[in-house]
Amino acid sequence: MQKVLKDKIIEVCDKKIAQKGEQVGLSFYAFFANKNDNPELLMEAATWWIKTHKLDHFEKAVKIKNLVNGISTK
Repeated sequence: MQKVLKDKIIEVCDKKIAQKGEQVGLSFYAFFANKNDNPELLMEAATWWIKTHKLDHFEKAVKIKNLVNGISTK
């Protein structure tokens, strides 16, 4: 995963957790603007989310942050 994507995911997860608590869920679309201004990065996030980790559409931000940091969620 590109560092820019990893950093963005962690930033968004931290912000959402701070705003709404540790039970907050999000989808990989939360890491991007409403316009598709970086399709390659969006596809990288989608592939990581859907193919690599087989995640549901919405997952807990804490779980996503742990996955990105290499911490087991099992």
